[in-house]
Amino acid sequence: MVEPGSTVAVRSMWAWGQFLAQVGGHGWLWGPNGAGRWHTGVAVGVTAVAGLALAATILISAQRGGLKSPWSGRKRKNPLTKQEWQSFFTTEGRLADGGTKFLKKARSCGVDMEIRAEVWPFLLGVYDLQSSEDDRNDVRKKNREEYLKLRKQCLEVSVFKIKEEKESDISQIENAPNSDSTEGEESIITEDIPMTTGSLSSEQAHLDPATPELPIDSDAAGSNTSDKEMLDEKPTLDLPDTEEDKSDLTHADSSDCESSTDKATKNVESQLNNTAAKEEAALPSKTNEDFATWQRIIRLDALRANAEWVPFSPTQAAVSKETAVQLADTVGLQDYDHLEPYRIYHASRLVAILEAYAMHDPEIGYCQGMSDLLAPIISVIEADYEAFWCFVGFMKKARHNFRLDEVGIRRQLNLVSKIIKCKDQRLFSHLEKLQAEDCFFVYRMVVVMFRRELTFEQTVSLWEVMWADQTARRAGIGGSAWGPIWLDAPPTDDLLLYAIAASVLQKRKVIIESYSGMDEIIRECNSMAGQLDVWKLLDDAHNLVVTLHDRIE
Repeated sequence: MVEPGSTVAVRSMWAWGQFLAQVGGHGWLWGPNGAGRWHTGVAVGVTAVAGLALAATILISAQRGGLKSPWSGRKRKNPLTKQEWQSFFTTEGRLADGGTKFLKKARSCGVDMEIRAEVWPFLLGVYDLQSSEDDRNDVRKKNREEYLKLRKQCLEVSVFKIKEEKESDISQIENAPNSDSTEGEESIITEDIPMTTGSLSSEQAHLDPATPELPIDSDAAGSNTSDKEMLDEKPTLDLPDTEEDKSDLTHADSSDCESSTDKATKNVESQLNNTAAKEEAALPSKTNEDFATWQRIIRLDALRANAEWVPFSPTQAAVSKETAVQLADTVGLQDYDHLEPYRIYHASRLVAILEAYAMHDPEIGYCQGMSDLLAPIISVIEADYEAFWCFVGFMKKARHNFRLDEVGIRRQLNLVSKIIKCKDQRLFSHLEKLQAEDCFFVYRMVVVMFRRELTFEQTVSLWEVMWADQTARRAGIGGSAWGPIWLDAPPTDDLLLYAIAASVLQKRKVIIESYSGMDEIIRECNSMAGQLDVWKLLDDAHNLVVTLHDRIE
């Protein structure tokens, strides 16, 4: 049956066939003495119609799911610029259309590095899309005060030596004045509250640098003491690289993705979620002993952090040794003599913000891998309290990656498994033979959201697209507001999982033909680090959303 969208092509086919019939009938294609008149006309007509039929088939196929995605063939040439960003606001500082154009642009092209510090708080839910400039000033003031309280609580229970006059420092916090300054000035923390912010003066606050990341060879899994023991039983996620397979996404669809197995999976997920909700309600409050454990792990991870962010934050990287050491003393960081000043400074910021988050969300506290998620945010947001609340916004969804019961991780792995099964039954059957259909081999990708597989710039580009989708969902902005290109690929909370599935499908050939064990697949996934094209990945993820989102979500 021909779809409505192909009407023009069908009419063209019919008209062309009629024309050729007339040509043959009037002798324009007669052979000698009229011989072969009818056969020649028919032959030419059939050939032409067949060609047009092929064109119509291609057109219909395109309309079924081949709309070019916003990332197709793109190398991020036109991100959201400062001029465009400013043009979206009214005189009251509100987004003129409720953020629709802004989110469409951010979702398509990412955000220019120059304005990320202004844009990310909107993408991460710190600021409402409907807020005015006055509203945001109030939010900044409130957020700053809340962050100072959290830092004060961290100091009160800290097991590490904080300078030599801890009580005096806390007294300074209690007496610290509130700031009613403008947006630019509010990123500056005054000298009166050095112990709560990781910023020592107005000049140093301006240099408030990016938090570094865990090195690629550190563990990505959760690291509460009991959580780490659980994860030790699983195969390691950091294995040697192997040769990358450059095969494209398969286009083989499976018709049985709604099988009894998937229904059973849905029932399991529902039971897991219900159980998790009950367990969460019954969880005891965390003790000072738990916080002391988190403090130790945070400091170990901070000292191991790399400096991949430096090319993207040259001003922050220029911090002096005096400033770096002073900040390290402020947060009780030790054993940093082997580090460069900018790494000492960044490790200290990392400690301050992660401690505050552990105090803010004691159910999760701190787990290894969280610093990977925080690092890009701190590289962009210079003020600790602003970076902290952006991180809180990010963790509203990501926190489920670090639960001890791993309910959130299992749900996401199940979804990746289902996407692969629906898209490529042959690949899924091979995974079943290897007892890898649970897709545990993408565990690291899920936990730290591709942070280990992509470069720094690629990571933030992917995250910006993901955040834009999630923000659109929160604001109730559907695909229809963005035009035809979005109708078949509406905003989704799980774009990351479609991208993870796409990365596996890109490797289908080598997985099917060469691998006979889960360890080999894990090694292949780990070898993707630095080899992926983020825009091709998003393009493939878009195609998966187009063809599968009605069956998956």
